[in-house]
Amino acid sequence: MDILFVFLLFASFMVVMFSGFPIAFVLGGVAVLFAALGTFLDAFNVDADMASLRMIGFVANRIFDTLSSYSLIPISMFVFMGMMLDKSGVAERLLTRMHQVLRVVPGGMAVSVVLIGVVLAASTGIIGASVVLLATIAMPAMRGAGYDDRLGLGVVGATGCLGILIPPSIMLIVMGDQLQIPVGDLFRGAMVPGLLLALAYVAYAVFIALRFPDRAPAKPIEAGREVREVVLDLIGSLVAPLLLVIAVLGSIVFGIATPTEASGVGAAGATLIALMSKRLTWSGFREVCESTGTTTAFLFALIFGASCFSVVLRGYGGDELIENALHAIPLPPTGTLILILFIVFLLGFFLDWMEIILIVAPLVLPVLTALGHDPAWVAILMAICLQTSFLTPPVGMALFYLKNAVPDVEITQIYRAVLPFVAMQIGILVLTLLVPKIALW
Repeated sequence: MDILFVFLLFASFMVVMFSGFPIAFVLGGVAVLFAALGTFLDAFNVDADMASLRMIGFVANRIFDTLSSYSLIPISMFVFMGMMLDKSGVAERLLTRMHQVLRVVPGGMAVSVVLIGVVLAASTGIIGASVVLLATIAMPAMRGAGYDDRLGLGVVGATGCLGILIPPSIMLIVMGDQLQIPVGDLFRGAMVPGLLLALAYVAYAVFIALRFPDRAPAKPIEAGREVREVVLDLIGSLVAPLLLVIAVLGSIVFGIATPTEASGVGAAGATLIALMSKRLTWSGFREVCESTGTTTAFLFALIFGASCFSVVLRGYGGDELIENALHAIPLPPTGTLILILFIVFLLGFFLDWMEIILIVAPLVLPVLTALGHDPAWVAILMAICLQTSFLTPPVGMALFYLKNAVPDVEITQIYRAVLPFVAMQIGILVLTLLVPKIALW
């Protein structure tokens, strides 16, 4: 009976999800329905800490636990920081200056997009904002310089997704909370893989420019401007965002502040930058606060919806069922890890990263830890794997952000453009799998 209920629980979730209903309410609604059904049939047994609670009780408990979680506070602060930096115009000025300096290098404009993407990733961590901003600013400039759309679309789409891996990443915060791994460890572990991805994108852009000069031609510096003047402009534009990144990530890496405290520093620093740039108005500040509230509320709704789902799944013994199934697979520990990563990769074609982290990761991590794998290493491998979900159809969100920002290209053209970058992401995943020190330094 328990196996049947676990199967029906997942089947109902998949069917209702593809109906287009908001995913947060799908998770919570299906969970409450099956909790009521199980209680009625006397088949549902909540674990010990929930034994005194009934259906509505455990839902309220899950909501309260989510909203009062200290480790989830950075979500709202880092979202605010990203929104405020977007309002300050820092990225726009930086991208313009970087283009002017690197346009003389083969593939220089694509390289500048990657470098600015790294700065944005370390400053915001918001995928939608990064992809749309880079596409809006960079695509017209690259087209004007004679760049091939396929290279431009691929670089913009993949680079905009770096924020999901390079700290301060919202995904790593949620992952740390759900998997009970210190967020600071995940931030430190994701730095090198994130930078290796950026380096791979740069190498690819330079290779294409050297191999096919007509796809990424170099351009001379604008007439009437000296190299020294252009470089000084770039340095001036870099100072504020780099100081912010150092203040936030440096304080976490060197143990000066927790991620929660550092997120407050980041939010305050981004507000100060916007004030100094004279781009912040009262209406703009209000808009940033409202956008932050809306985004944070949706993320929290997803978290406590998935939390309810996991409680009901455990009530039916779903965690034990999955654990026994994984242990029964005749594979060595590394083989089991590769199989799970492959399943996560396939799920990324149809599910968003949030559902995979909230539902799948807590079920498989205890099994992999019991097999002797370091939990932080496994979490970073999953994070790299999940980054591909933003670029793989049919639910790759970055693809739709890109299509929205560049409406004159076909979605199939975008699919073809990102394929080399998905391959690079898989390559970095394999490298981190073979050399664990990349994530565990």
